[in-house]
Amino acid sequence: MKIYVTDMDGKQHALDAVEGWRVMEIIRDHGLPIKAECGGACACATCHVYVDEAFLEKTGSAEDMEQSMLDFAENVQPNSRLSCQISVGDELDGLKVTTPESQH
Repeated sequence: MKIYVTDMDGKQHALDAVEGWRVMEIIRDHGLPIKAECGGACACATCHVYVDEAFLEKTGSAEDMEQSMLDFAENVQPNSRLSCQISVGDELDGLKVTTPESQH
């Protein structure tokens, strides 16, 4: 299973993904720049990503707590999510996300 992360320089990285892991954990463990200051507790907005439109329905919408945290993120867009709140499963094989400049 793979996810694809585009960094602020426009370079796409193909990352091996583990079912049940959070997207934030996969990005962090592959050494790509992501702050993820709260470690996945949905207590900050430092793992903000943009989800590719083809995967928006599959990732679902942000719940209230996540939406509250996104209020603290920079350059929020309709496809913004906290990567700590997206759990990888078979339906997300090939998921594409972009890390905003504020993550670097």
